[in-house]
Amino acid sequence: MYGFQEITADQLKALREQGGAFTLIDVRSPGEVARGVIDGARHLPLHLLPMSVQQMDKSQPLVFYCLSGGRSAQAAAFAASQGFGQVLNLRGGISAWVNRGFPLVQLSS
Repeated sequence: MYGFQEITADQLKALREQGGAFTLIDVRSPGEVARGVIDGARHLPLHLLPMSVQQMDKSQPLVFYCLSGGRSAQAAAFAASQGFGQVLNLRGGISAWVNRGFPLVQLSS
């Protein structure tokens, strides 16, 4: 693909339950994030990714998500192009997560 892989909502839930170490990044806009995030997510709007990528740990897998998977696929492709080894995109985005009945939380400040 583009240097990243897709992960389903069920696979992400299983990874979380197994205690897998990864960084979960929500690339949606602040208005979208105000409606809720996947627990443990870091908010990093897509347009700020290029300015923030150098501070990220390249040894840690990255999982990106947005509303439906399009913007997060762009973020995942960019991260992969910057030398991140394990980059995942949540297929279907947070919409797929919610459609599976998985919970959202309010982003902690």
